[in-house]
Amino acid sequence: MVTCFKPAGKSVQSAKAVFKTLPGQKIARLELGGVLNTPQEKIFVAAGSEIRGFTKRGKQFLSFETNLTESIKAMHISGSDLFLSASYIYNHYCDCKDQHYYLSGDKINDVICLPVERLPSITPVLACQDRVLRVLQGSDVMYETEVPGPPTVLALHNGNGGDSGEDLLFGTSDGKLGLIQITTSKPIHKWEIRNEKKLGGILCVDSFDIVGDGVKDLLVGRDDGVVQVYSFDNTNEPVLRFDQMLSESVTSIQGGCVGKEGYDEIVVSTYSGWVTGLTTEPMHKESGPGEEVKINQEMQNKISNLRSELEHLQYKVLQEREKYQQSSQSSKAKSAVPSFSVNDKFTLNKDDASYSLILEVQTAIDNVLIQSDVPIDLLDVDKNSAVVSFSSCDSESNDNFLLATYRCQANTTRLELKIRSIEGQYGTLQAYVTPRIQPKTCQVRQYLIKPLSLHQRTHFIDHDRPMNTLTLTGQFSFAEVHSWVVFCLPEVPEKPPAGECVTFYFQNTFLDTQLESTYRKGEGVFKSDNISTISILKDVLSKEATKRKINLNISYEINEVSVKHTLKLIHPKLEYQLLLAKKVQLIDALKELQVHEGNTNFLIPEYRCILEEADHLQEEYKKQPAHLERLYGMITDLFIDKFKFKGTNVKTKVPLLLEILDSYDQNALIAFFEAA
Repeated sequence: MVTCFKPAGKSVQSAKAVFKTLPGQKIARLELGGVLNTPQEKIFVAAGSEIRGFTKRGKQFLSFETNLTESIKAMHISGSDLFLSASYIYNHYCDCKDQHYYLSGDKINDVICLPVERLPSITPVLACQDRVLRVLQGSDVMYETEVPGPPTVLALHNGNGGDSGEDLLFGTSDGKLGLIQITTSKPIHKWEIRNEKKLGGILCVDSFDIVGDGVKDLLVGRDDGVVQVYSFDNTNEPVLRFDQMLSESVTSIQGGCVGKEGYDEIVVSTYSGWVTGLTTEPMHKESGPGEEVKINQEMQNKISNLRSELEHLQYKVLQEREKYQQSSQSSKAKSAVPSFSVNDKFTLNKDDASYSLILEVQTAIDNVLIQSDVPIDLLDVDKNSAVVSFSSCDSESNDNFLLATYRCQANTTRLELKIRSIEGQYGTLQAYVTPRIQPKTCQVRQYLIKPLSLHQRTHFIDHDRPMNTLTLTGQFSFAEVHSWVVFCLPEVPEKPPAGECVTFYFQNTFLDTQLESTYRKGEGVFKSDNISTISILKDVLSKEATKRKINLNISYEINEVSVKHTLKLIHPKLEYQLLLAKKVQLIDALKELQVHEGNTNFLIPEYRCILEEADHLQEEYKKQPAHLERLYGMITDLFIDKFKFKGTNVKTKVPLLLEILDSYDQNALIAFFEAA
């Protein structure tokens, strides 16, 4: 349904509907369009595979069935040109006639076109899930450029492409923001804002001069409810000016004058349907003695109107709730189960090698039950106010390694969890989401924990590293070997890529080791500088092939130098965690000494520093439970896997290895690996 509102009088609170369309298919995208260089007043919406157009009075003037096999996910309008993308398909239409087509190797999250009125040629740009912007010319890719995360939104800088008409803003699902100039020959990266504060992913951006200095500011909406305003300094670098936290993900953001004449506003829509305005109107006006009474009276009237409107809405909600309760409890409607949608996201964070699980519901969440059939760690999330309780599990009899219940506070519509998995142990994580509605109902969401769950797609690797090689040959098709790679690794497109052969590169977010995966019909070659990665792939791929009754010929080449290389990559992380654990163990004893002596002057500087940083150290240690045990486990697996490929079982030597780790010395550890 499309609804157009118009503020009635001076207040946006009393907005009235100009028009409202009939309910129909879910609307995936809404864009404004019109003749180039004129006010963009025509409304275009995408629903399913159909595009509809409405005038600003609500009269429908266009119904265009694209006949796409997938539902439209993204749309851009430029004059008579229409640019559409579904999950993998891009189409360009002019006056509703098909012009160009492109099949992407990975999911398309957004589409845009550089301003055709300012540039000599039509240049569409696709934001793809594999961290790439694809610049098209007709039906072909002109070039690709990598961005620091999966891009979720594209926008023209300043709304028109900046001074050159080629400047393009992008936002990523892991919260990064950047500007790229898309020239005819190559991309020019101008600036990038890292997500230092670990804020949510970017869902929407707009350019509007909200500060009022004559230069358009950058408005950003994120999936954790954060709204940000960036201004530009003398060097055209973005500087954060304002931010505001809302309780729901921000689905759309625009700047303009809506509520009160003379005061610009940022208008945002949220996941559950709220439309919220952030105004530049001063909340505390400066006034002379004669004006004070007038301002006070104006504020009192506004508060009174809002209060009466709120009471009226609460009364209507109460009436509808009673009506719903009666209908749901009647004998005719006993089978009626209330439906609700869950907006969820399960993504790997490169910075701390953990997964973020975000669950959002359009009504308040009562509780969320988390169940896993593989060992995982739940990490602390600062923004999470829910109370968590753990249930005991019997992993041997019922495959339950984790049962945790999050009880949410009133009016919580969004819950964020962080988990860390163990590579080599794979299965399913399930979330049972129960909202505060009657009668009680629940939805289950499932998330795959893959065998190489901590690996992330990248486009470049260091080919000079010592690599171990696993080669598979057999009577399997390209689609079959691709499905095995999808089963083992995250961020691989479900559909087999075009062509007869494909290469994917991955990086382990925990250890920084790498993996190169090249496969075709009848052959797969996997190279990694970590023997454990090769071992996991060998075991899992053998099992998958056996399930399908496919005979595999497996061969491998082990590079002994890679073991020492991997231990050197682990060294700084292990050393840091051992030092952190040692410091945390000393805190209580040092505090007792401080109380006993009355001061810390008698302590050496190192111990005084530990006391000063005690809160920070304990918080960091608490945020990363079992971090040290994980590193011990990785070193143990590396030791076992090294000798497994030689046909030797060294599990009896593991206690000796753990003794060396307890009194850790890098050279002693390397010597143990080489001597065993």
